[in-house]
Amino acid sequence: MANALLEMRGITKVYPNGVVANKNVEFSLREGEIHAIAGENGAGKSTLMKIMFGMEEPSDGEIYIRGDKVKLQSPQDAIDRGIGMVHQHFMLVPSFTVAENMVLGMEPRKGVGFDYSEAVRLTEETARKYNLAVNPKAKVEDLTVGMKQKVEILKALVRGAQILILDEPTAVLTPQETEELFHELQQLKGQGHTIVFISHKLKEVKAICDRITIMRGGRSEGVFQTSEVSEQEISRLMVGRDVVLKYEKDKTSPSQPVLAVDRLGVTDSQGKALLSEVSFSVREGQIVGIAGVEGNGQTQLIEALTGGLRGVSASGSVRVQGTDIRNADILDIRGLGVSYIPEDRMRQGSAGEASIADNLISTRYRSKDMNKGPFLKGSRIAALAASLVEEFKVRCSGPQQPIGMLSGGNMQKVVVARECSTNPQLLIAEQPTRGVDIGAAQFIHQKLLELRSDHCAIVLVSADLNEILELSDSLLVMYEGQIVAYFDKPSAVSEEELGLYMLGIHRQDKEQTGRAVNHV
Repeated sequence: MANALLEMRGITKVYPNGVVANKNVEFSLREGEIHAIAGENGAGKSTLMKIMFGMEEPSDGEIYIRGDKVKLQSPQDAIDRGIGMVHQHFMLVPSFTVAENMVLGMEPRKGVGFDYSEAVRLTEETARKYNLAVNPKAKVEDLTVGMKQKVEILKALVRGAQILILDEPTAVLTPQETEELFHELQQLKGQGHTIVFISHKLKEVKAICDRITIMRGGRSEGVFQTSEVSEQEISRLMVGRDVVLKYEKDKTSPSQPVLAVDRLGVTDSQGKALLSEVSFSVREGQIVGIAGVEGNGQTQLIEALTGGLRGVSASGSVRVQGTDIRNADILDIRGLGVSYIPEDRMRQGSAGEASIADNLISTRYRSKDMNKGPFLKGSRIAALAASLVEEFKVRCSGPQQPIGMLSGGNMQKVVVARECSTNPQLLIAEQPTRGVDIGAAQFIHQKLLELRSDHCAIVLVSADLNEILELSDSLLVMYEGQIVAYFDKPSAVSEEELGLYMLGIHRQDKEQTGRAVNHV
């Protein structure tokens, strides 16, 4: 293509296990554009970007930068060619300062030692150049999520990135932080930088991007001007069908509380309060959403509900079906009918080298249905796994395939299948659709609503504000370890209003937040 900054021609990637991730993909970037890449999980987006950033080598095809054929055999090759990448999960060292993170791997020297003052100077100079204000001496662990993202972008820019790949950049941002990011990206575009924007949030793709490449089944479905295609048309091209973005929920009559949290407090080993006086309940057939910027106590709350608190002091009570679980182990908690979809499907939700079938029975292999004495019932396990793979539409070669070989969305479906198929009384769903495509997200949402109709009580923690506003019957907002807002009609709350509470700018009084206990 004439005037292309970067071209990927005929890119094919076949992994040693026979999985074809990309099939003859054509992709090009124009200088100074913001270009979206959208597609289902397993569509080949991540593989294509890994090839562009030198993390993978193509089995076939060629890459050109400004008309010159190049080989990108490592991330350093890509960086040397002016390509930078900001990963969805930040690659920062929490205990280091901003300046130390900025120069990691390219540390300035003074004699034989590290020149910290030069690192600070370089950080300040880069921040001024790109109008991205950061405190070079602040420790990363003390920064907000939005500020950490600025540091990641500056890290790429200080290394000379002209092409910037952003992987799900708004996944954990409030609407206000997203708006600020978009302003910063427009500034970078105005300075001649080219941005690749990978996102499942089609509204944002439409708002910020000039063009969009849609991928499906490892191939490109075409390149479009974002101003000329609707969100519904994009989703149809991604998944091959219309996708419902709003949900009609059955009317339920929640009665008995399944979960009751009373004045829960959590303090770390240094005496810092992580949770303070948190009280709420969740009743049968009710979805209670919990919103908040990451790092405001949601992690400790989920740990308290699932038996995961370690190395902290806790007060108050957490009752499931009337039983206080604060000192119970995970097996006892599951015995009360609690299921848990964890935030990190790789680290907490699955055993990557084990089969899909083994992962599906990992919470129930002790039951008499699954074993006879010391032996597992192979035929029963195989039948269950085959049934769940079919019901939850997991794309795989079969239940014996290692789960680590699946795309993120299909891996998430396995986790959701395991947790939703045990007739739970209480489901803790933590970021259940993070990093999955719009089709898989719709499927998971429908499963949550089916459980709600079956009288399951559900705690939904999500950074996706549209998800939490659409699905929740009641909504709590957490800030600095406290409940600062309660809404009994979440669908009537705008994302912008919710963002003000998430940032601590607004907060309700104790009488209003106290309604979270009885939902009156």
